[in-house]
Amino acid sequence: MKSLLLNLLFRQTKAILVKYHPSIIAVTGSVGKTTTKAAIATVLADRFRVRASKGNFNTELGVALTVLGADEEPGRSPTAWLALLLKAYRLLASHDEAYPNLLVLEFGADAPGDMGKLCDLAAPDVAVFTAFSPVHLANHPSAQSLADEEATAVMRVKPGGLAVLGADDPIVLAYRASVTAPLATFGLSDGADVRGENVALATRDDFSFEPGEEFARTSFTIVTRNSRADAVLPHLVGESPVRSALAATAVALHFGVSLGEIAARFKDLLPVPGRMHPIAGIKGCLLLDDSYNAAPASMHAALKALCAFRPAAGARRIAALGHMAELGPASEQEHRRLGFAVQEACVDLLVTVGEMSLDTRRAAIEAGLPEAQALHFDRPEEAGRALDKLVKKGDIVLVKGSQSARMEKVTKDLMAEPLLAETLLVRQYGKWLTS
Repeated sequence: MKSLLLNLLFRQTKAILVKYHPSIIAVTGSVGKTTTKAAIATVLADRFRVRASKGNFNTELGVALTVLGADEEPGRSPTAWLALLLKAYRLLASHDEAYPNLLVLEFGADAPGDMGKLCDLAAPDVAVFTAFSPVHLANHPSAQSLADEEATAVMRVKPGGLAVLGADDPIVLAYRASVTAPLATFGLSDGADVRGENVALATRDDFSFEPGEEFARTSFTIVTRNSRADAVLPHLVGESPVRSALAATAVALHFGVSLGEIAARFKDLLPVPGRMHPIAGIKGCLLLDDSYNAAPASMHAALKALCAFRPAAGARRIAALGHMAELGPASEQEHRRLGFAVQEACVDLLVTVGEMSLDTRRAAIEAGLPEAQALHFDRPEEAGRALDKLVKKGDIVLVKGSQSARMEKVTKDLMAEPLLAETLLVRQYGKWLTS
């Protein structure tokens, strides 16, 4: 029955797209999709009626829900399915003058063929391939197969559209030879069409991380072939959101927005829950909540962002790291590589969570991190309780792991205002709260 309902919903979705013909921007890649999606929506919101997919609506069903403007999956509820199909019928039976003329969609590639199905459902006018990291390898025969899957969207751009590739990732950039659509590249690398320069993190001089304050901001310069503009990302930390902003710049330029206008709009870009979100912690510490998910590339980027902070005298940089899931045969190697990176970085205290992350702890100790500075816990609740006693004023605490690691529980334990968890953290609803 569900299969029949999905097929009907997808047919209605295609019909709605034909009727209203919004421009479709697809964002794909192993890391950075959600912040890039948010950045694109932010810079285009003044010029267009923009709708961006919510949360992790990056499957066929998620795309259909976004096209319909629905907020929740219908699950197994007959009433919810009926309401959804009636909503689609109303959009087709009448004309909604307020319907978006631009949709920003996140495309996920959990299994072979996923990207092709998404492109069949909602063919992109613009596609952005952010970066590649070997995730979901348990579902793909090889890393190359996964990369090819994620690149499908930029290969399927409609005539007259734009393919946007991350220039800092050689695997992504290699697809430029195969792309037939007009192409733009972005990144911090020399030669990128939209390049970032002078990236700098600014933090509070008084090391006061109290609720309601701006704890950090990242400034940078956007450079194109003909122009340059300074931009600021309040509340955002690290090079990853800068890359997202540069990708959004390439997209917005394609839609006729001036560089100056784009740069000015970035002041309105807010952190996305679970994506390197600075949050006030207990005892005056600062939490960098990156607990939504994790892949090797995003783990290393998060460590780099942590190391950009310069704590007050006596304060520490703490990395609370859960496991990275769905890495297949590469799991042990990638967790060990992360451990070596921890020791090479600026981490004063490592806290690992979960069985797979034991490899990270072992590698960090092998590389020279004192064993007393490398703690391990089986569950995030245990790690949260331990850190509750260990953190002190001025500490910078990175919290990151795959979805299944549930590292948001660590963040919640350490928040100065835990009653704001529903607003600030990921997975604060339904089954997540009881598992």
